[in-house]
Amino acid sequence: MEDLIKALQIFLKYGNPYAPFHCEHDYLYVDIDPEIVSDEDKKELDKLGFHEDEEYGGEGFGSYRFGSC
Repeated sequence: MEDLIKALQIFLKYGNPYAPFHCEHDYLYVDIDPEIVSDEDKKELDKLGFHEDEEYGGEGFGSYRFGSC
């Protein structure tokens, strides 16, 4: 759970949307624009289990690690 909390703290630096999550088919989608996230934070998010989303059009981040629904 610690990795999820760390990832959420990084995402919070780039916005605080009302409903930023979508979960489907064991995939957690986070609606934070990758274009505004620093390369350093992207590397850290990758270590924590989140990657730039390609499955839903590349407009956010996704995780199979935390996406069980």
